[in-house]
Amino acid sequence: MKYVLVIGDGMSDDSIEALGGKTPLEALTLPNFGVLAGSETGTCRTVPEGVPAGSDTAILNIFGYDPRLCYTGRSVLEAAGVGVTLRPGEVSMRVNLCAVEEIGGQLVIHSHNGSGIEGDEAETLMRDLLADERFAAVAERAGLTIHVSRTFRHIGVFAGPVPEDAVFHTTEPHNVLEQPVARHFPTGAMAEEITALMRVSYEVLRSHPVNQAREARGLLPANMIWPWGAGRAMLLPDFTKKYGRRGTVISAVPLVWGIAELAGLKHPLVEGATGELDTNYTGKVEAALAALKAGDDFAAIHVEAPDEMTHAGDLPAKLEAIRRLDAQVIAPLLERLPALGDFRILLLSDHKTLMATRTHDGKPVPYAIYDSRCPGRPSRLDEATAARGRWMPEGCAIMGRLLEANA
Repeated sequence: MKYVLVIGDGMSDDSIEALGGKTPLEALTLPNFGVLAGSETGTCRTVPEGVPAGSDTAILNIFGYDPRLCYTGRSVLEAAGVGVTLRPGEVSMRVNLCAVEEIGGQLVIHSHNGSGIEGDEAETLMRDLLADERFAAVAERAGLTIHVSRTFRHIGVFAGPVPEDAVFHTTEPHNVLEQPVARHFPTGAMAEEITALMRVSYEVLRSHPVNQAREARGLLPANMIWPWGAGRAMLLPDFTKKYGRRGTVISAVPLVWGIAELAGLKHPLVEGATGELDTNYTGKVEAALAALKAGDDFAAIHVEAPDEMTHAGDLPAKLEAIRRLDAQVIAPLLERLPALGDFRILLLSDHKTLMATRTHDGKPVPYAIYDSRCPGRPSRLDEATAARGRWMPEGCAIMGRLLEANA
């Protein structure tokens, strides 16, 4: 028996006037989603009440790890995903490269991801920032080390000892788009140091040749760092011991790699896999199928694109990301998994991401579990249809339901 989890990050939404009062899932024709819905559909609370809505808390919950019990902060998951292990007393933070603009004497944030910057441009900006004497001096005083990636996502680690009772108050940049930056500077522990790092980064990066070239091409610059999501070391029970299933997780984002790493699951890199609309959907499917053919019982495929397109405020791109998930991920899985024997597929959104606000929302999301042994009649996977199906108030139980295992 093979088990597959597919997460369409942020694809669930509320009703949208431009879609005639329907959600994207309700408005689209998604035949392969419909096949999955033939076995079981329902609604799942992936984000527990009282817990911040985000991919970190939601995906932990989907994998069977209740964030109310284990969550210590987003950045520690991303750190684990890129091989950064925290020592006692250290605190990690996610460090985004953002796009800001000075308007009326205030810096306003336009993009939480530097307009999707990646590759040589992202790495060059960060390495030149770290080498700048002004920034290096502030970072040294703060005890900050930044681990550079080739995306807009980087990992900062504040050296210990940071007191156990220190409380960091930072804001997710994707939740405050088109707002003045100064309203959302950190408070609480190390607020002065983090704010200084942000301000100096803008002074260093705003006229950087990479950003000048981006603006000449009509792109937003990546001209300020934004530290957020403070976290300390996190321990997760081993997934294989918990469920009796060996597995592999396919994603393009360090957060999901980190959850896999801490859970003892493999997380290979897929060439061309990004968090954007043009991600390598085919490569992700091939990697998952290869893992299952090699003996794994479980494979997860995470697709970030619907979430990123919503944060960008691009409804047509969100719709297209969901279409591609249907046609380029679910369709080939349904076609090729039968060669491996009986199988079950769970498809769901980790959380809602709302076009109305361009932010995450913790309301329950629709899900479908397909079982090749009892496929049923094709239906639909959307919010309205799922509301008539099974209700799962505890999202951390849905993995056990997929795997037919007692967690």
